Amino acid sequence: QVQLVESGGGLVQAGGSLRRSCAASGSIFTIGTMGWYRQAPGKQRELGATITSVGSTNSADSVKGRFTISRDHVKITVTLQMDSLRPEDTAVYYCLVSSGRAAYWGQGTPVTVSS
Repeated sequence: QVQLVESGGGLVQAGGSLRRSCAASGSIFTIGTMGWYRQAPGKQRELGATITSVGSTNSADSVKGRFTISRDHVKITVTLQMDSLRPEDTAVYYCLVSSGRAAYWGQGTPVTVSS
């Protein structure tokens, strides 16, 4: 079993920045892709950004150029740096970690961007 602890997030004005981090612990053998998804009120959960074990990244078009994802293999953390935030970025952000065939989700933390 893998436990995920998320930190960061909160309330920020449009144009501001926030950083989200997620730390994995537990019965970890191999960590594959790590990433962040988000779910806005009344909408489906969608991709934010992901990073593979070799550092390849993928992100939604809506966040390209504004969000940066990184990971630390020693600390087993994934971090999402969110810059130039917009009100439409308001959502609950969830950490995702894959290990083998399993996928683990964090508890989710809201990010609110005020205009």
